[in-house]
Amino acid sequence: MSSADIIRSAPVAACRPWPRYMVPTDQWLMLAPEDVSLHAFWADTAAVYALFTSGAGQILLASTAVRDGDYPALSPRFASAILPERMVQDLWGHRAMGGVDPRPWLDHGRWSVTHPLAPRHGPATGATEYAFRAIEDLMQIPVGPVLGHPAEPVHFRIHAAGEVAASVEARLGYAHKGTLLLMRGKSPRTAARFAARLSADATVAHSVAFARAAEAAMDIEPPPRAVMLRGVMAEAERIATHLGDLVAACGELPHLCGRLGWHREQVLRSAQVAFGHRMMMDCVVPGGLAGDILPEGATALRMVADGLAAELPNLVQGLGTLGAGIGIVPPASLEALVPVGLVARAAGCSVDARQNPGYPPYPAATPPTLPGADAAARLRLRLHEITISLDLLRDWLGSLPTGPVSQTLPNTGGEGIAVAESPRGAVWHWLRLDGGLIASAFAADPSWRLWPMQEAASAGALLADLTLIDRSFACARSGVDL
Repeated sequence: MSSADIIRSAPVAACRPWPRYMVPTDQWLMLAPEDVSLHAFWADTAAVYALFTSGAGQILLASTAVRDGDYPALSPRFASAILPERMVQDLWGHRAMGGVDPRPWLDHGRWSVTHPLAPRHGPATGATEYAFRAIEDLMQIPVGPVLGHPAEPVHFRIHAAGEVAASVEARLGYAHKGTLLLMRGKSPRTAARFAARLSADATVAHSVAFARAAEAAMDIEPPPRAVMLRGVMAEAERIATHLGDLVAACGELPHLCGRLGWHREQVLRSAQVAFGHRMMMDCVVPGGLAGDILPEGATALRMVADGLAAELPNLVQGLGTLGAGIGIVPPASLEALVPVGLVARAAGCSVDARQNPGYPPYPAATPPTLPGADAAARLRLRLHEITISLDLLRDWLGSLPTGPVSQTLPNTGGEGIAVAESPRGAVWHWLRLDGGLIASAFAADPSWRLWPMQEAASAGALLADLTLIDRSFACARSGVDL
């Protein structure tokens, strides 16, 4: 029996829009990556959850019970489960039996308690030295967590053989905020503020995924005008984030860097005019929007979009071959870690949550891809995607439906899951409501899968190229630190 058949044959729990299959422990052990891909993994106090897709692209949400604090590990068979299993152990205390890596992830030993999401917290353990992977006879180079430029914190441990990085390992958790605990017991409208602050340059994407998950749990639909304005905000965010990532990567091309930075600032200013906030934070809420687009907003966004579209050919030409042949993602790593977002599309993989599974207001279309899987492809593809985002933004601004932008939320229970395509890839949010309040929640940022891909792409690179590789991936720190 295939893994997809094992999941589909399990008892079903109510979850919208996709049911959740409660897989028995003995069958959980039989799940394998031959016909399913693992996109996200998390837990609550009584079970662990896994989000799969079948080979045919069907969404399969599965869970299995945690017994005496233990559950069968998926990481020996699914590489994309390694980091989430470490997170589950830190936050809930559930042990992955047979797991590949038992090291802590978020907990650096500085919390006042351990396992903060468990029914009973554990005592504080105190900080201990982290056991980075070691390679004998090679020099270790520590970088971070405080870097020499404005950036979220991350610690890189580089093993160098001369001028070549034999391996690069990232340690995160420095930006942990306790988001999941802060959401508990809150109404979806109140908790939306925490979702919006998971990752600042993907605040709209996280807000949309959270709002859609809450709406699914309550079985309601936002007004059509709100749906289209969410799309406008999401594409404006994609443009601004792509431009910001290009600025960070193009430091050795000062003129290009200056023009990219100027256009990014114009996009942010137009967002301020349109929605009252440069990052459009707290604008998307469950049930719709916190407020309508402001009177001069559409005009401001169109003017900025037209100016950027006119200069894009020069920007593409100015980028040249920067990053060519540098930071290539090995095909085996791409397959094992499950392709996601722009990094996957720059390796020729046609994956985009806006198209599959798809959600409104996005039309059915094939996302652009590039071959190469190197830093150059990732940088060039950002400029291609900006072109598409500009077209969508201008089309939607010209066809906004009339009507309200929000509706009252019912005080109901339920379970929901939803996705939104962020500038880096698919963001998934899941939550369970009890009496209109959040009983449990989780957010899966695409960088859970991108960090191991970046490590694989950095192995064998020149030390001088590591900064460009890092900036071509532009992985989120805060998004995975929760």
